[in-house]
Amino acid sequence: MAVSEKIKIGVCVMEKKVKCGSEVFSAPMGQIFDRLQAFGEFEVIHFGDKVILEDPIESWPVCDCLIAFYSSGYPLEKAEAYAALRKPFLVNELEPQHLLHDRRKVYEHLELFGIPVPKYALVIREVPDEELDYFIEEEDFVEVHGMRFWKPFVEKPVDGGGMKELFRKVGNRSSEFHSEVRRVRREGSYIYEEFMPTGGTDVKVYTVGPEYAHAEARKSPVVDGVVMRNPDGKEIRYPVLLTPAEKEMARKVCIAFRQSVCGFDLLRSEGRSYVCDVNGWSFVKNSHKYYDDSACVLRKMLLDAKAPHLSSVIPPTLPWKVNELVQPSEALTRQGSGINGTFGQSEELRSVIAVIRHGDRTPKQKVKLKVTEERLLNLILKYNGGRPRSETKLKTAVQLQDLLDATRMLVPRTRPGLESDSEAEGVEHAEKLRQVKAVLEEGGHFSGIYRKVQLKPLKWDKVTKSDGEVEERPVEALMVLKYGGVLTHAGRKQAEELGRYFRNKIYPGEGTGLLRLHSTYRHDLKIYSSDEGRVQMSAAAFAKGLLDLEGQLTPILVSLVSKDSSMLDGLENASTEMDEAKARLNEIITSSANAVDTNGSQEFPWTVDGAGLPPNASELLPELVKLTKKVTEQVRLLAKDEVEQLTERSLYDIIPPYDQAKALGKTNMDVDRIAAGLPCGSEGFLLMYARWKKLERDLYNERKERFDISQIPDVYDSCKYDLLHNAHLNLEGLNELFKVAQALADGVIPNEYGINPKQKLKIGSKIARRLLGKILIDVRNTREEAISVAELKNNQDHALIENEDTEAKSKNSHKNDEIRKSSTMSDTSMDQDDDDDDKEPKYRLDPKYANVKTPERHVRTRLYFTSESHIHSLMNVLRYCNLDESLQEEESLVCHNALERLFQTKELDYMSYIVLRMFENTAVALEDPKRYRIELTFSRGADLSPLQKKNSEATSLHQEHTLPIKGTERLQEVGSYLTLETMEKMIRPFAMPPEDFPPATPAGFSGYFTKSMLERLVNLWPFHKQTHSSGK
Repeated sequence: MAVSEKIKIGVCVMEKKVKCGSEVFSAPMGQIFDRLQAFGEFEVIHFGDKVILEDPIESWPVCDCLIAFYSSGYPLEKAEAYAALRKPFLVNELEPQHLLHDRRKVYEHLELFGIPVPKYALVIREVPDEELDYFIEEEDFVEVHGMRFWKPFVEKPVDGGGMKELFRKVGNRSSEFHSEVRRVRREGSYIYEEFMPTGGTDVKVYTVGPEYAHAEARKSPVVDGVVMRNPDGKEIRYPVLLTPAEKEMARKVCIAFRQSVCGFDLLRSEGRSYVCDVNGWSFVKNSHKYYDDSACVLRKMLLDAKAPHLSSVIPPTLPWKVNELVQPSEALTRQGSGINGTFGQSEELRSVIAVIRHGDRTPKQKVKLKVTEERLLNLILKYNGGRPRSETKLKTAVQLQDLLDATRMLVPRTRPGLESDSEAEGVEHAEKLRQVKAVLEEGGHFSGIYRKVQLKPLKWDKVTKSDGEVEERPVEALMVLKYGGVLTHAGRKQAEELGRYFRNKIYPGEGTGLLRLHSTYRHDLKIYSSDEGRVQMSAAAFAKGLLDLEGQLTPILVSLVSKDSSMLDGLENASTEMDEAKARLNEIITSSANAVDTNGSQEFPWTVDGAGLPPNASELLPELVKLTKKVTEQVRLLAKDEVEQLTERSLYDIIPPYDQAKALGKTNMDVDRIAAGLPCGSEGFLLMYARWKKLERDLYNERKERFDISQIPDVYDSCKYDLLHNAHLNLEGLNELFKVAQALADGVIPNEYGINPKQKLKIGSKIARRLLGKILIDVRNTREEAISVAELKNNQDHALIENEDTEAKSKNSHKNDEIRKSSTMSDTSMDQDDDDDDKEPKYRLDPKYANVKTPERHVRTRLYFTSESHIHSLMNVLRYCNLDESLQEEESLVCHNALERLFQTKELDYMSYIVLRMFENTAVALEDPKRYRIELTFSRGADLSPLQKKNSEATSLHQEHTLPIKGTERLQEVGSYLTLETMEKMIRPFAMPPEDFPPATPAGFSGYFTKSMLERLVNLWPFHKQTHSSGK
């Protein structure tokens, strides 16, 4: 929006702090000022060193707003005199900047404002080497005024400059460790701090106004002084989610030092957070999202101060993005019908809880072989503490390298033909060892989290050692190698796209406002994942899309995703019931009669045993075996060719080996491998053949003439994978095999989690018990916070009314004006009243800048990433919970129409998800059950149907190896109203009770937000839109 006379922003800063080579401004400053000027409302004037150092303030450029901050050689008093003369709006106030040069005053000021700091003590010397009676140094500690600091401790110069035990960064050194230094320095004044264990990371927080903070972490240089840098030489930074308490600390730092743009260091230690350094003016490097946000926040701040008559609402398209090529919206995520588009004026989103399956993966593989070789058996004792009868798990790079070295020694040099029948058992053993070797060598190094080996002793013998002592040693063991199941490039792409979809669609009326909702303190987000690598990586990729993060997935995973295997992994609790279901399933499929009992209800076809199985299942099984053999034979020939090439010369002379580590962050396939006619990803033909051969062997036992129906999902899995990722290999019969496998799998997979609704409910409640309990805790905590805020609001309103009743009407009118002014949060009084250090600055961010429908709210988001079993289990509890004896009078949580759609859905595929959104209707009474509404939606995930068409979309998907994700669908009728109270009553019988969870908060801490934070939320909350004016 252009204006007739632009607001002048003066940049009164030393050139060395803002220049970048020949550029006037450093990269961050330049990026932000370019964006500010793109709005058309501002003109930026750079003073320059000559003006600042040599010219009198009277001749300095006149500006409306001033950006000025201290650095070495900067005349701060001169800048203060200029500000007093011209009275510009100060983004960062000048007088408090004197504090920042003295760590003493910084810590005193932090403590004054109730901001936690590490335990510290001051040693003040008037002259160098002054002896002080309150300071004692011993070999293992120093003592100051009776306060003892045991080594290791931190020593910092009081003046803020010079050398700390932590040096300022120079090259790759940020701190120096002097092993030979025994004595502390005595030539000046120092602060001594206890060394706090932080898990090896330092958190950097950057505020832009008191309501916005960006946080990131770096590897702490305290221990070895080395700063981790990427290939471009930039320090590796990790995204960080601040807790509500940390967000409150950031706000207090900003207010305490009256520095709108302010960086500070945060220490996280043993569940608490501390501020250990305040740096003043600081910008984030290399984050375009942060630059966008900063420009928007600063624009709002400056317009409120100098042009409050102008609208500070952000346009739908930011002006610097007008000419950018717009990426197709949700290319992989289809828009569904499940997200309600309109809400009542008084209904606010309070919580989003999503349970999400991981993305597209390679087929999960397992090799089992009995081993008697001493080299392998020795690994059992080496890695399990010398216990001959105990199982050993090998997962680390060192352990797997040991196993690879042993396997290389044992794999025969010569290789019999793949069809050789001589010494069949020995040949099979050698082939399995060769497969183990190939798996361990895959990728060239042990990167990622996708290979693990179990060694289980089967037989033991007693041996006499040289000293005559008898010991027990294993002489035979079962080796189980699990591999595969790795998130593919397509899986990463799907997860990131779904994160973007959530950002734009799940939070109503917000658009990209979620990003600002998150950074402006009103978003409480936590992400949980199971222990599986593919699930963790899906969570990290989703977080990248949701929060518009930059960089590799591994740092995002490390810093944002919490593992909780007890909640999101494992089927042990329901193994007996699942075995019963599979036995009954096998009976139905292999019987000559029709697969499904037709006596069931026509209206409720999902209620019969084995519902969803094809009626001709027993006829499809032989066809499945025949087609599997056909595909396996073709892969065998390709593997034979690969073996021959490897014996002539290394195949890697032609094609470089697949780099698993490099691939972890990729969302595109390896074009070179595809062009060379190799399988997609890291799989060679040898391992591809092993995959298909195992399926062929396990699916049908020819000697016993017995089918193993538990292999049907694995055959389907392999078909689906090769159809999507290896279509270029043109395997004949793969399409036909896929259709047969899909027909069987669509019936088998849902029935593995229960053969009928009652068994599905029983198995589902056992598998998802802990997850269901956690979801109930999430909604309960959200409700308690909302109630606390509402009660505080009511108390404030009553106090306001009583106060107003005692005043004259003229005063009452004046007071209302003041309240209105305060509530708009835009005022120009910062430069008029220097005595308001302890009050909240009135130029703080008006949350409405964020394009958020109702920006005063806070939203709790909990994301749970898991596997297929937990998605099926949760869905089964939601749709069948009313079958429990205690709830038989109740309607299902899922409407009849959705029950039919779920029955037709069959598969909850990769990236399928269930979303629970909780809304609060602030227009009804707190005790009214209709105060809180629950909305349930789901998506069936990756959509296979486009692959089966012969059109341009199918061709494009084959080229990209990526399937689209289906949009959300409702689980409730349009216009229905599911109260929180009803949902809790229906779910509670199947959920782990809250008291069985480990304590998540310290004793005496109720809820997630502290009382002071709740009081702040009261002032931001649109509770009674018709206020009390009617009664005045």
